[in-house]
Amino acid sequence: MNQSISHIQTSKADRYLRQLCRHFSHKVPVEFDTRQGSISLPFGTCALLAREGALTLTVSGDDIEKLEQVIGSHLERFAFRDALNVTWERTPNP
Repeated sequence: MNQSISHIQTSKADRYLRQLCRHFSHKVPVEFDTRQGSISLPFGTCALLAREGALTLTVSGDDIEKLEQVIGSHLERFAFRDALNVTWERTPNP
């Protein structure tokens, strides 16, 4: 299974975590609270962690490019006023 991580600097990490999770909860299984979340897509998962000043996204699955694109594009769209740029770093297979 492939994995990719994105660390996004933002003062609204908890807000974007909730927004992403609520959006995807209409379509796929999602669990979240104020600091962490998990989105289970048919082609992989996304773990979200909100900390002071940063949101960390970790996607895992066989189609890593699709996961990066789907999660990243949604966050960039939700955060258009803040002009967030989601960049991913691939990690070796565990």
